[in-house]
Amino acid sequence: MISKIIEHPFSDLVKVRLQTQPHDAPHYTGALDCFQKTIRYEGVRGLFRGVSMPLWGATLEDAALFLTYNQVQSALCWAHGYRDASSLAMSDLAIAAAASGAMAGLVLTPVELIKCKMQVQRMGASSTLPPPNATTLISETVRQSGVLGLWHGLSGTLLREVGGGVAWFLTFEVATRKFLQWRQQSTPDKLLTKSDLGSLELATSGAMAGVLYNVSLFPADSVKSTMQTEQELLAHAGKAPSTPSGFWTTFRRIYATRGLRGLYAGVGVTCLRSAPSSEQAAEAYGL
Repeated sequence: MISKIIEHPFSDLVKVRLQTQPHDAPHYTGALDCFQKTIRYEGVRGLFRGVSMPLWGATLEDAALFLTYNQVQSALCWAHGYRDASSLAMSDLAIAAAASGAMAGLVLTPVELIKCKMQVQRMGASSTLPPPNATTLISETVRQSGVLGLWHGLSGTLLREVGGGVAWFLTFEVATRKFLQWRQQSTPDKLLTKSDLGSLELATSGAMAGVLYNVSLFPADSVKSTMQTEQELLAHAGKAPSTPSGFWTTFRRIYATRGLRGLYAGVGVTCLRSAPSSEQAAEAYGL
């Protein structure tokens, strides 16, 4: 929870606002400009808009991600007759990572939907009206689109979590196994495990995994955020609501108007946050 609060202004709020700003008339020129304008129009409190959803969703995300990963690993070990996961091939680990990403995506989509809607309120302008809270937005979404409306953007979340999850776990596994091989050469009489690795080695492995996770599937996250805030941005521009756009329609629109740069808007601040978070998560769950 402390990690989410510290990270939120730049790696979450700024990222989403850069991803979802109007393509024809962008509000911000970059991350620093977005940060400064948010403070100017909304005060310091505005930097934490939408933070309640990540605080609540972090526990669900981690539980879904790491529990599923470990359980699928155990099932694969049983199927192959292995004693532990260290004997699993990378293809097996990819299956476990994909399964954990899919589960995390199902859990995260409603959380991120409401979070993104909260984050684009007042974007680029000041207002004396109080912004809608999470409960109000959930009620409005269910009333307008039904319960399944809370999973709008699921395709983008699944693509990001499944593909990114495979990239994260495999990168972490490759890096830690390489460190273990180097250490094993100087300690041939003892079988080493990940618990024998030092903080620097885990931090390096986690940083590499976190950066690759974000870079590899970041466009899917940009499309997902744009899909989930489409109606809010139309209202912000004084336009009538429209039929929600699908994944590929949104992807093509972003690419046509802003190119590859638009699909990677906000990736820099996200990668800066991903390194320490990934290392902390790996240590916490004994990976």
